Amino acid sequence: MALTTRQRRRLSLGIQAAVFALAVILLIALVDWAAIQRSFFNFGNIGPMFPDVITVGLWNTVQYTVVGFFFGLLGGTVLALMRIASFPVYRWIATIYVEFFRGIPAILVFIALGFGASLAFGWNLSTLQIAGASLAIVSSAYIAETLRAGLQAVPKGQMEAARALGMPAWRAMVTIQIPQAFRIVMPPLTNEAILLTKDSSLIFVVGMAGSAAELTKMGRDGINIYQAGLTPLVVAGVCYLIITVPLSILARRLENRSPARASRKKAKA
Repeated sequence: MALTTRQRRRLSLGIQAAVFALAVILLIALVDWAAIQRSFFNFGNIGPMFPDVITVGLWNTVQYTVVGFFFGLLGGTVLALMRIASFPVYRWIATIYVEFFRGIPAILVFIALGFGASLAFGWNLSTLQIAGASLAIVSSAYIAETLRAGLQAVPKGQMEAARALGMPAWRAMVTIQIPQAFRIVMPPLTNEAILLTKDSSLIFVVGMAGSAAELTKMGRDGINIYQAGLTPLVVAGVCYLIITVPLSILARRLENRSPARASRKKAKA
């Protein structure tokens, strides 16, 4: 007797639930939980990590991220406007910059600023300056493409109407096009902030003083100091989640309130 669509769906869900339950049972039975506890959850020896992991590591990670995102947003806005400019030289410069820094690993930028800047120009940059500048250089390339898409998503009729009313092009851009573009691309910009938070760990390649250490540095040092397996890295990971989880929730809420999502909801209605 042929099964109905609903019956096939229920059968499929039942099989999936059975396979999942079997996998969980096998995992519980086969994993050496004592070894995992000693390696990843040995919290008895890491008391000296606190409160420095919060007051130093977490705070420095937030500083590096905020500085990098702020200047990356400024640079990305300029690059996005250059990408859609009518003057071809501006477009070529912005395109070369965006493609170059999107195409190389971010760690190379950290190394170039951390070591190359002092060799080439004699600059003695602080850890905050190296981290902030490196993150800004890389993030501006990605933010530029995101903003360019947002600028091009704003209906051209609005700019044409503003120009027809006698508004200068620059004023129409600043008061009409750019604010709407930022509203459209706010969810991906929030995701970019999450990526920058994790990329801030790359500052370890240039070395740093203890007062400038970020979360990954403190986690790596803790492995050698406290003899608690990988537990210090677990602590560092939890601190990263303190930053990234609220940002992820914010990104989802902004996406649900975005004009594109609202338009799709109206279309379905």
